[in-house]
Amino acid sequence: MAQKKAHEVDGWLRRPDPAVRIVLFYGPDRGLVSERARAFAGSTGLPLDDPFSVIKLDASDLDQQPGRLLDEARTVPMFADRRLIWVRNAGAQKTLADEVRLLIAEPSRDAVVLVEAGDLKKGAALRASVEGGEGAMALPCYADEARSIDALIDEEMRKAGLTITLEARQLLKRSLGGDRMASRGEIEKLALYALGQSSVNDDDVIASTGDAAALSVDELIDAVLDGRTGDLDVVYARLVLAGNQVFAVLSAASRQFQLLHLLRSGMDESGQSATAAVAGAKPPIFFSRRRIVEAALQRWNPDALARILVRLQSAVLLTRRRPDLAVSATRQALLGIALDGGQPRRQSS
Repeated sequence: MAQKKAHEVDGWLRRPDPAVRIVLFYGPDRGLVSERARAFAGSTGLPLDDPFSVIKLDASDLDQQPGRLLDEARTVPMFADRRLIWVRNAGAQKTLADEVRLLIAEPSRDAVVLVEAGDLKKGAALRASVEGGEGAMALPCYADEARSIDALIDEEMRKAGLTITLEARQLLKRSLGGDRMASRGEIEKLALYALGQSSVNDDDVIASTGDAAALSVDELIDAVLDGRTGDLDVVYARLVLAGNQVFAVLSAASRQFQLLHLLRSGMDESGQSATAAVAGAKPPIFFSRRRIVEAALQRWNPDALARILVRLQSAVLLTRRRPDLAVSATRQALLGIALDGGQPRRQSS
């Protein structure tokens, strides 16, 4: 079949098959889709800023102009031996899928068609057409895994002439992984911050990507989701001793469980897996937290998550009415949720 597995895509991109005339990049990581599409476009050797050689189209426009893709693909190039037809923002558009199917059946000799799409389910018309077609290639783009994140960090550090300590690398990876473009931007920002240094340390990462309090709150929320009551107590005590407001902790917990409720409800409606739901979450979920969030989605059903949100709102209300009880009330609410989550999936559906 005309497709590659996610870990094979970069290898294919290094040596694209010249016989392939239609290339589809798809997946929930739009930044990675875009980055790989640009890499493939560059490999054609065509001047990407030349409107006669590279035709850029939006998939929504093609729905309004049936036949446009076919016309562009079959137009004889005037100033080069071929043209690149670059289609962006593809999804479930029927017109696009139909015209791609026709181009696979009757390939253009003078054009290469490049399509950027979002997360296409298996069996989606566009994806199925490309996967089953001769002279076509479907390339999935999923959120970066740990190895890919390390390679991205190494690439940007090398370009900036920097090294990075192990502690700084681990801290930085907490902020990366949901979207390739956003991840690269964060690393470039860090490299700019460390300009003139030879190495990046953890203080540089904290100064560039966020403060230590925010990282500690994330650590606390993860302990709640994972049912790690011992870790929860340690991190919570550290936050309180550092003078952090417990209202910020409750707000962070509420946002996290609102997102879980949204994702889990979507899973139940669409039959999507927890892994796919997390990969497509907006805002993106950092790589280091994905396992914990996936487990939470499997552990709690929408009704249970709704009850947790009510519990958190009650804690917020109590801390406003009785500020003297804010620290203990917040701890009690978080511990209750963690203990509930620590039970072996008794509330999953």
